[in-house]
Amino acid sequence: MVAQDPQGCLQLCLSEVANGLRNPVSMVHAGDGTHRFFVAEQVGVVWVYLPDGSRLEQPFLDLKNIVLTTPWIGDERGFLGLAFHPKFRHNRKFYIYYSCLDKKKVEKIRISEMKVSRADPNKADLKSERVILEIEEPASNHNGGQLPFGLDGYMYIFTGDGGQAGDPFGLFGNAQNKSSLLGKVLRIDVNRAGSDGKRYRVPSDNPFVSEPGAHPAIYAYGIRNMWRCAVDRGDPVTRQGRGRIFCGDVGQNRFEEVDLIVKGGNYGWRAKEGFACYDKKLCHNASLDGVLPIYAYGHAVGKSVTGGYVYRGCESPNLNGLYIFGDFMSGRLMALQEDRKNKKWKKQDLCLGSTTSCAFPGLISTHSKFIISFAEDEAGELYFLATSYPSAYAPHGSIYKFVDPSRRAPPGKCKYKPVPVRTKSKRIPFRPLAKTVLDLLKEQSEKAARKSSSATLASGPAQGLSEKGSSKKLASPTSSKNTLRGPGTKKKARVGPHVRQGKRRKSLKSHSGRMRPSAEQRRAGRSLP
Repeated sequence: MVAQDPQGCLQLCLSEVANGLRNPVSMVHAGDGTHRFFVAEQVGVVWVYLPDGSRLEQPFLDLKNIVLTTPWIGDERGFLGLAFHPKFRHNRKFYIYYSCLDKKKVEKIRISEMKVSRADPNKADLKSERVILEIEEPASNHNGGQLPFGLDGYMYIFTGDGGQAGDPFGLFGNAQNKSSLLGKVLRIDVNRAGSDGKRYRVPSDNPFVSEPGAHPAIYAYGIRNMWRCAVDRGDPVTRQGRGRIFCGDVGQNRFEEVDLIVKGGNYGWRAKEGFACYDKKLCHNASLDGVLPIYAYGHAVGKSVTGGYVYRGCESPNLNGLYIFGDFMSGRLMALQEDRKNKKWKKQDLCLGSTTSCAFPGLISTHSKFIISFAEDEAGELYFLATSYPSAYAPHGSIYKFVDPSRRAPPGKCKYKPVPVRTKSKRIPFRPLAKTVLDLLKEQSEKAARKSSSATLASGPAQGLSEKGSSKKLASPTSSKNTLRGPGTKKKARVGPHVRQGKRRKSLKSHSGRMRPSAEQRRAGRSLP
């Protein structure tokens, strides 16, 4: 079992693996044996990180000039999703999901296919972009943003309900309208073109292919704004759970939820929020047979769920089977443990371990507050991406790896040999910013030693002559603040001379989407408070 504190909180530690990122929204691997990971920033830049921890100086992809986002805190638009084709090693294809303006200045979500350059395996071929799907966005928030591949080889696309508050579009809202692609889980085959000229084919076993008026690409519906979904690798030995898709669906005013995606499922929005009714008229409609969340929590816990992963790695065996996720606004980390007998999930809080449990080389026990995304590397180890100041242009994002201090895998068991990859760009070594627990303990010990030495000198024969000087020297160590900073206490970022930061910080308190809308957005009528 994972070690617990007296309140039953699972104690884990972290190691910092990257920093200086601008709202890192996604970290994925290519599944090609190189054990590289690709980190996407909200502004539209993707970086390559190598197994030795270094980052390549030149970006893998730079779409800043096309991607639509702003420095406003709460702007949910931007580069939102990245996925590599299951056969990437052979076809060099990957897929991106981002906000943009079309030629008529209409906001859209664009899903495109691209290829990696033949000349450089760490560079995307910018000329290779093929737009697969575009969806018009009626508002600036609730943009969805993920497009993983399932074990069936099909791409699953998670769209938001179109924005604003309460899904106000049409009689029942976009999410319940099966002719709309908003508020949906879409399932498409990107390997074949459709007969109607589309650059994808609709799988013949999609649940609504024969329903009049329903878009055939819809796999599930009734979702508000699923933010971060993951495909379960399954138990390393038994394969139990393999292929399940978990999602965090951001709530409106009261509840956040975690869902398991099922074929043809109706997840209830806007009739329901979590387990409760939201639109009472729709909620009491006898024909609404919704899929209930596996877990939901109220806004006393957090106000914007960030979906995570089921841990299936090698290095921390006690974590196997735990679904680990978090909350963007509160910075809280949580886990769900499945009870297979009664088919229910039990929630447990995750705590960053004490200085005793995390007092090992390279381990830290603090993180930046705003949890944007979770990630899994090629070996199955688990990470999360967070920032101390959630503006798309503020370089205060970091990536942290989970470490269970209570039980580690036997030495040598988790070794792997990455496939060599040619690098043309300069490698930038990783320089950690977060202080490790050992560093903090060393600082505390040195301060205590200085304090003891000063006290000894002060009690000597010359005490009366140097009383004023001694008291000044003693004041520093005794009044110094604790250096163990909590989440979100890093220095605030400057986001440009035209942005008034006071209003940006204030806007964090409101909540109707994944990242809260700014005061300017509300004044412009883009989002309701």
